[in-house]
Amino acid sequence: MTGPLADPRIAAVRELRDPSTGEPLDEALVLRFDSPASSTGEDIVEFQCHGGRAVVDVVLAVLASIDGLRLALPGEFTRRAFENGRIDLTEAEGLADLIEAETESQRKAALTLAEGGLRKQILVWRQRLLALSAEAERAIDYGDDERIDAALQHECANLEAELRVWLQRPRVERLKDGVRVVVAGPPNAGKSSLLNAMVGEDRAIVTEVPGTTRDHIEVPISLGGVPILLTDTAGLRESSDRAEAIGIARASALIGNADVLVWLGEPQDVLDRQRTLRVHAKSDLAGRETPEGSIAVSSLTGEGVAELLRQIETMARELLPREDSIALNRRQALHVEEAAEALAQAAHSGNLVLAAEDLRVARSAFDRLTGRAGVEDVLDALFSRFCLGK
Repeated sequence: MTGPLADPRIAAVRELRDPSTGEPLDEALVLRFDSPASSTGEDIVEFQCHGGRAVVDVVLAVLASIDGLRLALPGEFTRRAFENGRIDLTEAEGLADLIEAETESQRKAALTLAEGGLRKQILVWRQRLLALSAEAERAIDYGDDERIDAALQHECANLEAELRVWLQRPRVERLKDGVRVVVAGPPNAGKSSLLNAMVGEDRAIVTEVPGTTRDHIEVPISLGGVPILLTDTAGLRESSDRAEAIGIARASALIGNADVLVWLGEPQDVLDRQRTLRVHAKSDLAGRETPEGSIAVSSLTGEGVAELLRQIETMARELLPREDSIALNRRQALHVEEAAEALAQAAHSGNLVLAAEDLRVARSAFDRLTGRAGVEDVLDALFSRFCLGK
């Protein structure tokens, strides 16, 4: 298709032709990457052709017609990079998150993983763990006493404590799923109007009839790069209407699970809980005095909406990983927890042989964390998230 290739990593302009007919297809930049110095660790040729649909389609069609070539499966290039040792499982997870990132916070967290931030930290932990294992094995082979040394117990406890600190950090799932902000209060308090004002468009139906909202409405938004899942709920009251009663029950459950609660009812009626913003809605109406500690908001004039959004963003940031830190996902946290438990067992064991086995279990947890062992089902689920080929 290209004629002679240039030297590795040298971009060359080439006319792409159908090898069976000689028909010109496009003029493209062609780059060659030789194994193992490529993204997958294999020999790769990259075409940078023009982006029109017709050009891309014909180039792909000609490539597919060549014997031995086929379209890549979803995530196949990244999976080959993993299988060839170019990246570990945590970096692959970071790439998947980077592809799916919709906010600046998600992008930064995913990029930190994709660039090997967690891999480097795990390498440090694993080296310390190997040193502890080596010391335990040496004491078993050459020591006269099967009791574990106090210094070894102390080092095991120190490493466990460090892992526990990491486990207490905010998880990455809130970055991916969004911080749940629930707007709640009695009927006709102005919840749906407020949600529309916060979003900047009509997403919830607004009428003067109490109980208009019978089910919750979820709207994902981004505040300063922070992902927010804004939720409007049914008005809280006693109701004999079956459909409304179901909506009220769901609203109560959402309030209980809210990360941030925006309350439009009477200030004294809200439960005493962390991260609650009391809103005095319809502040544009005459004779409405704003209670102390409440934010005066008018969905009609826009008064107070910007301040409310600012306070929501501030509270949401408290629940998210810092932008300069590495955030664990559920799978990663599970294996870090396994390693921490094994180290705790070793630290409190009175027997060298048992402690050595606990340290082996901790090493196995790190191997599963990085994808060295026992992760086939995880791989299938992970790489199916990728776009075609990537």
